[in-house]
Amino acid sequence: MTTRIPAPLTSMALVLLFAAMPVTALASGEIGDHVEDLKAHLGEYDSEVKDFNAKVDGLVDSYAEKGGESVNTAKLIEWWEDVKFHAAVEVNYVPVYASIWQGIYGVKEAIDEGKAAAEVRKQQRALEQAMWKGMGAVMLAAKNQADGGTSEGDDSGKVSGSDAVDRILTNLDEVTIEYAENESEEATEIIHNTYLNLFEGIEGALIEQDAELVEDLEKDFNVGLPKLIENGASVSEVTDYVKAMKKKLKRAQKLLEKGEQDKKDVF
Repeated sequence: MTTRIPAPLTSMALVLLFAAMPVTALASGEIGDHVEDLKAHLGEYDSEVKDFNAKVDGLVDSYAEKGGESVNTAKLIEWWEDVKFHAAVEVNYVPVYASIWQGIYGVKEAIDEGKAAAEVRKQQRALEQAMWKGMGAVMLAAKNQADGGTSEGDDSGKVSGSDAVDRILTNLDEVTIEYAENESEEATEIIHNTYLNLFEGIEGALIEQDAELVEDLEKDFNVGLPKLIENGASVSEVTDYVKAMKKKLKRAQKLLEKGEQDKKDVF
């Protein structure tokens, strides 16, 4: 079967979803004006990638030499969210954005669980690879933008509020169908496009009412569900995970409807 949502990302075939354990929260950095002029900021993004990788390397060095008590793995998330490059990747290529998050948590959880330094280094290499792939995606987006295109994916399918949730629920059903038919790549594409074209459109309104719910759903879209598919989980496992996501989304839908009604009542 083919996807039933826009597929603006298929022109870049990258290796997706490096090893990482699911975690309790993800967060989005702020989207700044710099994404409207990517070419002018490529040098800054490049410096941020190099600096980030150097910081991670220093943290892993400390772990290898002094053990887990010598490092604060929460810094990994802080460093990532502090850079402008975070937003540049998020708005241009969601699959590699997800793989960067997975790489971060791959390093974080390997350290938190006290794994051997060699395993931590393995996760670090995957993270570095994802970061440079992200840089490549942003460079391509900058070229397209400079040539008169858009830096973002096709947003023609973006809707907001309760209607967006309905479409997300439908797309998640499509994910289970594609996966059951052994179309893992199609299923993963639906997940990423749904996140970019639909979920991001309701994040702003939803985070005002339940930030924790938004974080949970970001983890589901960017780590949990894609990871199950990449690992070849059973159809029943994927279906159960989707059911849990849909339960959260229905809660989100009620919150959005309440917010919309409250605004109407004010006027």
